[in-house]
Amino acid sequence: MRVEQPSAAAPLVVARGLRKRYGAQWVVDGVDLEVRPGECFGLLGPNGAGKTTTLRMLLGLTPPDGGELQVLGEPIPARAREARSRIGVVPQFDSLDPDFTVRENLVTYASYFGLRGKELAPRIAELLALANLEGREDTPISALSGGMKRRLTLVRALVNEPALVVLDEPTTGLDPQARHHIWQRLRELRDAGTTLVMTTHYMEEAERLCDRLAILDAGRVLACAAPRTLIQAHIEPHVIELLDAPGRAAGETLAARDAGVRAYRAGDLLLLYTAAPGALLRELDAVGHRYLHRPANLEDVFLKLTGHELRD
Repeated sequence: MRVEQPSAAAPLVVARGLRKRYGAQWVVDGVDLEVRPGECFGLLGPNGAGKTTTLRMLLGLTPPDGGELQVLGEPIPARAREARSRIGVVPQFDSLDPDFTVRENLVTYASYFGLRGKELAPRIAELLALANLEGREDTPISALSGGMKRRLTLVRALVNEPALVVLDEPTTGLDPQARHHIWQRLRELRDAGTTLVMTTHYMEEAERLCDRLAILDAGRVLACAAPRTLIQAHIEPHVIELLDAPGRAAGETLAARDAGVRAYRAGDLLLLYTAAPGALLRELDAVGHRYLHRPANLEDVFLKLTGHELRD
């Protein structure tokens, strides 16, 4: 089912100078962003970067202390209730009712949007199929695996056929197989025209799912673009990770000698960034140092922009 958007041109979310303070600390400090219809927009950053607080302000759950915010054409927080009626929310931690079955959780949530009776049955069946939970309608929540609970939480957010779905760390705590299943479902939603706004601290998740993303740190947007654009704009294309002490020492010597090589120390690793790795690799191979040669990724961009790792 394709979701109709209010306007092909108008952004669904517009934030200008958005700010939020707790005590003396600005946890969101002048955030500007726009979310376009039909895209998956990501907020990428470590814990404490301001991602969840930004989402809560978008939903009208946390009042901003400065700036302007509009969601689905509604000013927030003044008309947050009206906006939320057309939004689906996937919280970071599942909030399924443990005393209810799978079907009862969906039916109860649908009632909050005034959806009841016979017209709801086809929608419930559609959502169960989307979650791969057919035949488990009467299963208690306690009998579901973690991946099943997460899939149910995702489709519960779709019960009102929202124009915008907001997801806070949608795959935290899932094993790789369950995570990939959620990724597949999110891609299907985006391809069907549903606009997604998600927070994540998983670099791979952001690269695989997001059409555009904003890198946040300490409440500020450091950069905003498509993942590949960010990598091309901010980082050298080749990365060599030196894994042992002799290799790190050799890498520092090579970087000091070659102006085309940039070195960065990250914990026990020495990272060498370069556009032309051939000579470096030959020298490292000649003396038998352990290394990993890989393409640059979003975590390298984050490291360069902030000076610390995404996991910090």
